[in-house]
Parts: sequence; C-alpha cells; structure tokens
Amino acid sequence: MSAIDEEIVREYFEQNGFLVRQVRKYVVQSRRKTSDEEIDLLVYNPRYVPRDRKPDFFLFTSELPYIHRAMLAIKGWHSGRFNPATLRGSPEIFRFLEENVKREASRLLSVDRDEPGSGDDVLKILVAPGLPTQEPYRSQSVQLLKERGVDGIISFRTMLQDLISRVEVNRNYRKSDTLQIIRILKNYDLIKDPQMKLFPDEEGGRK
Repeated sequence: MSAIDEEIVREYFEQNGFLVRQVRKYVVQSRRKTSDEEIDLLVYNPRYVPRDRKPDFFLFTSELPYIHRAMLAIKGWHSGRFNPATLRGSPEIFRFLEENVKREASRLLSVDRDEPGSGDDVLKILVAPGLPTQEPYRSQSVQLLKERGVDGIISFRTMLQDLISRVEVNRNYRKSDTLQIIRILKNYDLIKDPQMKLFPDEEGGRK
C-alpha cells in the first residue's frame, strides 16, 4: 500500500465527518506484522446514532451514517480487480480479520459507557479497487469475503468520485496534497464532476 492510497481513504472519511486514526507511521517489511500493524486506519463517526439496520456490504457515501466504528484494510491494487482466485491465493488480505487484530481494534476504539453502540460494533471494512462485474465471479467473491468475516467493501472509485464532487476550484487546499491535486486537475478541465446516473451500478456511482 502506498501513501497516496491511505491519503485518499483518510480524506474521504474526514470529508464525511469521521475521525481517522493512523495506528502506525512506518512500513513493516522484514517480518510479519503484529496485531496493531495489520490495521491500516481506524475510523470513528462522532455523529453516529443507532439505526434499525447495519450498512450494506457494498459501501457508498449514503451508507456512512450507519457506521459507528470501523477498522480498514487498504489494498490499492489498481492494476486489476479482486476475483475469487485472487482472494483464495492471497491470505494476507484477510490477516486483519484475525481475532487478536479485532481485539486490538476494539481496544483502540473503545467508547464511553454512555455512548451509543457497543464493543461489538467495530466493522471490518476492506478498501479495494473493486470486485468482478460478471457472474458468477462477483457472487463468489462476495460470498468468500463474507465467509471470512468482512463486513463491507468500498472501492477507490466510490471514494474518488465523492472527493471530486466536493472539491471546489476556487478554494486552496494547501493542507492536503490529495485535494489540491484534484483541484488543479479540475481547474484545467482534466477531470469533471461525476455525472448523476439514474441507475448507478455498484462499482461506479452513489445510491
């Protein structure tokens, strides 16, 4: 995972009112990660109120109010999509779902006794380029992710579309390289605001 991948995710959640915590500032290379090192980002929604349902498995901006607390595993493999073979052959994808990692996330995201929610509402969210669009590969991928304990998946496309729609050309985002680059590209008409779709698909638009 590169720094820009993590920065996109951070900006997306911060722009939508979440508090974001980066557990570590270093990269692990020569050994297996410890429990806290398997967590890329932790997010917390200070405006959360209990709802009558959990967020959908496919996460879009409209689903964020249903998230109270979550730990994120970021897989910025932008050269291709996840598929069942990729998931089965890449056990490192699921290491953030190990019990000791989940306990550590719950500890780091502990809440006050009077706050809504419980110790069991820390969601395990995978951030990825996207899933296959064709069947049966899409359904197989979803089933495999759910069986391993993933609560939701959000694509980089969804996050980037949201950020692009929020950035204003007449503002200077010098405190964020990511937002500033988006602003410059929009200023030179190299990227446009996402167009509204009557029937947005699960990979390309908001609900």
